[in-house]
Amino acid sequence: MTENAPIAARIDTTRPHTARIWNYWTGGKDNYPVDREVGDQIRTLHPGIGDYALADRRFLGRAVRHLAGTAGIRQFLDIGTGLPSADNTHQVAQSVAPDARIVYVDNDPLVLVHARALLTGTAEGSTDYLDADLRDIDTILEQAAKTLDFSEPVALMLLGVVIFIEDDEESYGVVRRLMDALPSGSHLALSHTITSPSMPDVDAAVAFWNEHGTPRLTQRTPEQVERYFDGLELLSPGVVSCNRWRPDPAEPLTPEEVAMYGGVGRKP
Repeated sequence: MTENAPIAARIDTTRPHTARIWNYWTGGKDNYPVDREVGDQIRTLHPGIGDYALADRRFLGRAVRHLAGTAGIRQFLDIGTGLPSADNTHQVAQSVAPDARIVYVDNDPLVLVHARALLTGTAEGSTDYLDADLRDIDTILEQAAKTLDFSEPVALMLLGVVIFIEDDEESYGVVRRLMDALPSGSHLALSHTITSPSMPDVDAAVAFWNEHGTPRLTQRTPEQVERYFDGLELLSPGVVSCNRWRPDPAEPLTPEEVAMYGGVGRKP
C-alpha cells in the first residue's frame, strides 16, 4: 500500500462521492460540503434514502453474525468496504469469533486513509486492507492470500459494490470468478440497489446521482440480483429487501421494504 500522503492527494473534494454521501446519510463525519449538498438533494428526491443506508448496514451485521456463528466461517473478504463506521465486518465477526481473519478491499483513497487508522482487529484474529479495484481479481486474490487461507471456507462480502459495474455480464462474471476461487463451504453475501415500478422515486434519485456524482451506479431488478447467486445454495429467505433478511426482533422493521436487496448463498 502507498503512504498516506500520496493516497490523500488522490482525494477529490470538489466532486461528490458515493462513499462519503453514504457516510453522511448514516450520520458519519467523513464527508465534505459537496457530498452533503448532493446528499440533501437526493434525499429531497427520495426522502427514504437514509433508511436504505441503515438497512444495508444492519444486513451486514446480521449476515456476518450468521456466517461467523452458525456457519462457522472464520475468514472474510470484504470488497467495497466503504468508510469505517460502527459495527464493521471485522468488529461483528470477531465479537462472535475472536480468531476471525478479515481482508478489506477498496480503491477509494478516503476509505484507505481511514481504514488504516480505524480498522483494528483482535489480538487473536487478523485484519488487513488492500488498495484494489473489484475488477482486479488476480491482485485481490494474490494479496488476500497473505492473510486468508483459500483452502478453507471464506465469506465474500459484496455489499453495494457490484452496482458500480454497469455491464451486466461483466458484473456477473466478476462475482463468478471470485466465488470460483473459493472452496466448498464458502459463502457470498451481496446487496444491491434495485429498480422497481413501485419505487419510481428511487429511479429519479439514481438518475440525479449519475448526473452529478461519481462513480456512476447501475440498478437491477430483484430477479437480476438473484442471478448473482446462481450455482449457490441460497439461504432463506432468499434475495429480499435488506430489512427483511432475518430481521432482529429487537430492531424496528421500518420501513419493511427498501430498494436495497440482499441475500446470502453457500457454495456447495
